[in-house]
Formats: sequence, C-alpha cells, structure tokens
Amino acid sequence: MVLLPGILILFMTFNDLNLIEPILLALQKEGYTTPTPIQEQSIPFLLQGKDLLGCAQTGTGKTAAFAIPILQTLHQQHAERNHKTLKTLILTPTRELAIQIGESFAAYGKGLNLKHTVIFGGVPQGAQVQALRAGVEILIATPGRLLDLVNQGLISFKEISIFVLDEADRMLDMGFIHDVKKVIAKLPLKRQTLFFSATMPPEIQKLANTILVDPLIVKVTPPATTAETVGQSVYFVDKKDKRQLLTYVLNDKSIERVLVFTRTKHGADKVVKDLEKVDIVAEAIHGNKSQNARQRALSNFKDGKIRVLVATDIAARGIDVDLLSHVINYEIPEVPETYVHRIGRTGRAGASGIAFSFCDSEERTDWKNIEKLTGQKIPVVTNHPYPMAAEGMVHINPPKNKEIVHRPNAIHSSPARKRNPNFR
Repeated sequence: MVLLPGILILFMTFNDLNLIEPILLALQKEGYTTPTPIQEQSIPFLLQGKDLLGCAQTGTGKTAAFAIPILQTLHQQHAERNHKTLKTLILTPTRELAIQIGESFAAYGKGLNLKHTVIFGGVPQGAQVQALRAGVEILIATPGRLLDLVNQGLISFKEISIFVLDEADRMLDMGFIHDVKKVIAKLPLKRQTLFFSATMPPEIQKLANTILVDPLIVKVTPPATTAETVGQSVYFVDKKDKRQLLTYVLNDKSIERVLVFTRTKHGADKVVKDLEKVDIVAEAIHGNKSQNARQRALSNFKDGKIRVLVATDIAARGIDVDLLSHVINYEIPEVPETYVHRIGRTGRAGASGIAFSFCDSEERTDWKNIEKLTGQKIPVVTNHPYPMAAEGMVHINPPKNKEIVHRPNAIHSSPARKRNPNFR
C-alpha cells in the first residue's frame, strides 16, 4: 500500500500470496517485488491443487507462475514424500526453454530440499540418466528424450501428481503433439494439470478440454496482440539488398544487443557469414547446431561478448535475455502469429524495445497478414539507402501508413532498465 496526498494506492506483493519464508527470501534475492498479472491470478489458485489454463505470451512471467506454487506444494508435502520419487513433470518443446525453466526452479527453490533435473535430446543420455537414478522430484523434459528414457524403463510416471504442459502451441508447430499425447496417456488420471499456450488453435483447445478439470482460465494478453512497449517499423527493401540494409542498420552503435530472425537454418548461417565479412561479430542458433554450440552462442550473447544473435523461430522460442533492446525480422514469417512471438523477445518486464522488419516484394502478402492479425498499420522507414523499387511499394505501403525517417541514434535507442526477473 502506498499513501499519496488524497490518494490510496493498493497493489499486491508476493507477501500477500501466502508463500512460505524460504520462497519469499529467494524471490527477494532474485529482485522480485510485485507479481505479474498471471502470477497474481495463478499462484493462489494453484496452491489449492486446481487445474489451470493459461493463455499467455512469452514475457508475462508464466514460468514463475507455475514454478513457485509447485515448489511450495512439494515442500509442504515433505512428511509424506519420498525424496527419490518423481512427483512433477514439466513438458516443454525446446532444449533452451527446458534449461531456462530448470534455472528458474533452482533460483526459486534455493532454500528448499527439492531436487530437479532437465533432460533433452541432442546430447548423450549418460549424465541425465545418472541424475534420474540419484532421485529427483521435479523433471523438466522435451518430448522425444522423455519418451526414449521412459521406453528404456528409466523413468516412472506412477507417482506424478503435477503435470505442466508448456508452450502447447509450439509443440503443435514443431510436430510434437503426438508425442505429447503419448506422454499424457501414461500419466496417472488423478493429478493437477497446468496447461500453457500463447495461442489456442482448435487442436490445442481440444487437447486442453480433454485433460483439464474445471480449470481456472487466465488470459494475460489477447492472442495476436503485440507488446505496447515495443516500437515497430518496417523497411521495404529488395531481397538482394537485405544484406547491405542489415549492415547499415547495425552500424548504429546504440543497438547494443539484437536478435535477428531468419526463416531457415541455412539463412541464419548465411547472415552470420555476411556480417563477418564486414567485421560484425555474430553467431547463429538453430536445430542443426550441437547443443554445446547453441548454449555457447546463447551464453556469449547474454554475456555481451557478441551483440548479434541470428536465430530461427524454433531455436529462439524460450530465449530469455536481459535487456534485449532490438529484434530484426530479416525475413518476414509466413505465419503471422510468429511475428508476435518474435518481437515479444524485446520490450519485456516493462522495458522498451524496438522491432525492425525487412520486407521484400515476395513477402508483401505475409506482411499484410501480419498487419491484419495485429490490427496495426506499422510505420514505414522511408529514408534509407536501399528502398524497394517503386512498383514494389504500391501494394504494400498504403498512403495511410505513417511514414518515419531513419535517424541513427534516435530511432533505435531505448532506455536501459533493470529487468524484472518476474518475467521468466
């Protein structure tokens, strides 16, 4: 509660959520102050053991929304719990997201005697099997490796009481939905289920309806809306000139950390090679890279050793980087919802961010679909060295679009704010 002259302002803190002292201390150490909307709505409900359907974009704090009540529930069941029995399963689509969820559990559960581990494919299974045999209560997993180890008899679901399905729509996009259904079929019927998805296509809605019982429904941000803190603009440019345009934009040194999106793995590697030719250090992250290479690139990016990370959509899902100031859509995504997810990587935790898109003549239909989905006419940068041929702009750039001028060190700059870790 804050008192101002003639005004009484009430806001909730984590102390108001009936959390145990060890978790409150861990949250304080992580810099948590006020819960995000999804945390405020979900945590009390989940502590009652109820099911939840969360429709939330990245950056809304959903990981903490489920991790905190899971940790408290397992801790309070200490007397009746076998420490070497798997009680909670969290299923997530990518290795990067699985690792980050594991880091969150480690941070929030520092003062608790609870063990967790993370398993994913693309690496030898030995160390993961060793961790499982030592006994864990919380398992964060990607579908393929999880089913592999289950089929080897190395994981038992018999005692699982909490199941979390994270990024359900991405599971569908990546072709994992059948594996997800196989996992669900092996789980005990009596359990608490938490279901999260940024969008709700029909197949995902149908799956949610079949596995949830009287759930709380939390919709933090309507599907297909873009973050208000992200400034968006588009460059119309011929395909052959995109490489030079990217170099031109990156010459603005106020762009301290930028995530560049391509449609394909080959495209990501090519962008990195093109940037290296003009002495701009960059690394790529995609499915063809080894796990060690992907983690090294991500660590270098987080640590500020490189300012440009080039990624495909699947590899980038779940990337959580402090103060990511810029996102560049080097290629326009074919699925308009993907645009929302891409630019959602910046402008998080209340900080501002900038999203640039490079649209060529072949991508103009995709761009129209993005503007239709988001309900926005995104400003056009007209004053740059590589404008698209006039005939290509007639259909893409309607006169009612607001036009903006490229001003280095003005258009790109965004205030550096300390990132609120609630948004993991």
